[in-house]
Amino acid sequence: MAALYVLIPIAVVLVAIAIWVFFWAVDSGQYDDLEGPAHSILFDDEDPRHKAGVEQAEDGDAPADERHRD
Repeated sequence: MAALYVLIPIAVVLVAIAIWVFFWAVDSGQYDDLEGPAHSILFDDEDPRHKAGVEQAEDGDAPADERHRD
């Protein structure tokens, strides 16, 4: 029974810390871009055409023959 007097306050402190870390992450923008990292694994960092792919994605309304010009 004496262990509960120690474990309950420790549990409450850990939950409070977890809630604080969650709100800190949300406020600092950790969850702003959920799709960017998923798409970034598709491109090689050494590929010089990587930036062209990003530009193509940004101007998605351009005709297909204009987007594929190098």
